[in-house]
Amino acid sequence: MGSSDSPSDNTNLFLQIVEHPDGTITRPFVPLSPPNSNPPVLSKDIPLNPSHDTYLRLYLPSAAVSENQKLPVLLFFHGGGFVLFSPSAVFYHGFCEAMDASIPALIISASYRLAPENRLPSAYEDAVEALSWVQSQAMDTASADPWLQTHGDFSNFFLMGSSSGGNIAYHASLRAMSMDLMPVQLCGVILNQPYFGGVERIVSEAASENDPMLPLRANDTLWRLALPVGSNRDHAFANPVKDGLDGVVGMVKCMVIGCKGDPLFDRQKLFAEMLEKEGVDVAKRLDGTGSHAIELFMPEKAEALFKEVKAFVYGA
Repeated sequence: MGSSDSPSDNTNLFLQIVEHPDGTITRPFVPLSPPNSNPPVLSKDIPLNPSHDTYLRLYLPSAAVSENQKLPVLLFFHGGGFVLFSPSAVFYHGFCEAMDASIPALIISASYRLAPENRLPSAYEDAVEALSWVQSQAMDTASADPWLQTHGDFSNFFLMGSSSGGNIAYHASLRAMSMDLMPVQLCGVILNQPYFGGVERIVSEAASENDPMLPLRANDTLWRLALPVGSNRDHAFANPVKDGLDGVVGMVKCMVIGCKGDPLFDRQKLFAEMLEKEGVDVAKRLDGTGSHAIELFMPEKAEALFKEVKAFVYGA
């Protein structure tokens, strides 16, 4: 996927994944962006777990530096079907830069181990490790990263993810409920087009055989590569509503964002409705149109998303 136009079938990166008989895959080439030291948004990389080759990319508006400003802290998880991409992928780096300038916030874009080399729940475990890292920064500000020490408002902390990253953010929020994160205060969870599935096709999936962004064949492949060996798409990692949402009572407020035209749209609606039935405070933003990951290709859609995120984070 490039950074300007939605891909055609022959450029769809998910359809370019090559599976080998030994279970390994070859991933398509994706341009990477290095961290940026120039205004208006600064960024840098910090190792998370060298043994897993995971890292965090931090984003900070340069205006916050000059004004000595405290900002909400947002831990973000990128998409890619659990199989592709990283915070350095050119389109996710650009997305986080633009979102950071628009909100503004101190954004931490977390990498996680990819499938099939590391199937779920590895990505969830890496998300919890990123959560613990944020807590460690809040607990020991004397040795914390200078950006977080000076500009991070740990009483205003949010989880966010797009697509498979939305799935990760949801599962991380469930695990966070059993963690003592103090002095970090998790205030909300933002799920942008969260990636869920199921064995039985629902309407938006059944109509997606030739979807330019997430065709049905690619969707099935990603779940087969990501789920534990021997599992199907009704596993709780993929289909949390199959047997009723478990463990969401007491979950912090949640915003679920989706749009008609996304093959995952009907599952996102069902998921949001189930959260509400369990008593979760849900802000549903499900009345738009477009495609999956449209914010990566259409700046006006990205700006609309940033406006919703800003309102949610700042309580407007």
